[in-house]
Amino acid sequence: MDSTIHTKPASESLHKSKNRWIALIVLFIGTIGLFLSVVISIRFGAADLSYRDVLGAFFAFEEDNQAHVIVRELRLPRAVAAILVGSALAVSGAIMQGMTRNPLASPSIMGVTAGSSFLIAIALAFLPGISYFGLSIFSFIGSGLGAGLVFGISSLSRGGMTPVKLALAGSAITSLLTSLSTAIGIKFNIAKDISYFFAGGVSAVQPTQVHFLLPFVISGLLLAVLLSRSITVLNLGEEAAKSLGQNTNVVKFLGAVTVLLLTGAAVSIAGVIGFVGLIVPHITRFLVGTDYRWIIPCSAVLGGILLIAADIVGRMVNAPFETPVGAITAVVGVPFFLYLARKEGRV
Repeated sequence: MDSTIHTKPASESLHKSKNRWIALIVLFIGTIGLFLSVVISIRFGAADLSYRDVLGAFFAFEEDNQAHVIVRELRLPRAVAAILVGSALAVSGAIMQGMTRNPLASPSIMGVTAGSSFLIAIALAFLPGISYFGLSIFSFIGSGLGAGLVFGISSLSRGGMTPVKLALAGSAITSLLTSLSTAIGIKFNIAKDISYFFAGGVSAVQPTQVHFLLPFVISGLLLAVLLSRSITVLNLGEEAAKSLGQNTNVVKFLGAVTVLLLTGAAVSIAGVIGFVGLIVPHITRFLVGTDYRWIIPCSAVLGGILLIAADIVGRMVNAPFETPVGAITAVVGVPFFLYLARKEGRV
C-alpha cells in the first residue's frame, strides 16, 4: 500500500523533470533555428546577395553600398517582423486554448483577426490620413469586437459552448466581417489597401513599423509569461482552479487583454495570417507537456520559426514573384484544423 502511495508522486516528478529538459532543449535548438532562419531570410530574395554582403551590412556598413542598404532597410526588418508576428500569434493561440480548454481556439478561427481587419478597413475608409499608431488602436479594438461576437453567439446557443460551436461561430463571424471589409474597400476605393491585410505578409514592412510593433509584442509576451502558471491551473477546469484559490475572472480578463494586445499588434503590421495560433500550441504541448510555463516561451520560439520559414517558402515557390505568407500557412493549417475538428469536436 505504501509503495503505491509513493510511486505515483515519484512518477509524476520524473515526468515533469523530463518535460522540463525537453522544453529547455526545444528552447535551445529553437533559438539556434531562429538565428539560422534570419540569416537565410536575409540572404535569399529578388536581389541576389552573398553571405559576405550580409556580414558586411552588420559589421562594416556602407551607406553607398546597395546590398548593405537592402539588408538593413528591407530584409532585416522583414525577418524581425516575421519572428515577432509569428511569436505573437502562437502565444495568443496558446493562451486562448488554455483559458477556454478548446483545442480549436486560435485568433484566426475565433474571429479575432477578422475583427481587427474590419476596423482597419473602417479606419482607412473614414480616416484616410490616419497614422500608423491610430491604425493599430483600431486593430486592437477590432480584435476585441471579433472575439466578443464569437463568444457571445456561442454562449447563447442551445446547449452552451462546445469546440465545434465556437469554430462554427468563428467561421461565420469571420466570413461576415471579411465580406463587410471587402464591401467597404470597393465602396471607398481602398480595395488595394485592404487586400494587403487579407493576403497577410511582411514583405512591405518598414523599420519604423518594427520599432512600433516591438514594445507591444514584448509587453504581451511578458504578460503571457507572468500568467503562465495561472493558465496551467485554469486549464484544469474552472471549478478546480477556484478550489485552489484562483480568481478565475481576473486571470481570464488579463488573458484576454494579452491576446488582444498580441493579435492586434500582429494584424496591424502583417494583416490576416491564419492557423499559426492553432498549429504551434498543439505541437508545443506534444513536445513539452501541459505546463504553460514552458508552453508559452516554446510557442513563441516555434511560432517565430514557422512564420519566417513560411515567408522564405513564399519567396521561393514562384520566384521572382512572392506568394502571400497567409496562403503558405493555410496550406498546412486547413488540414490540421479539419483533423482537430473531427477528433475533438462535437456539435
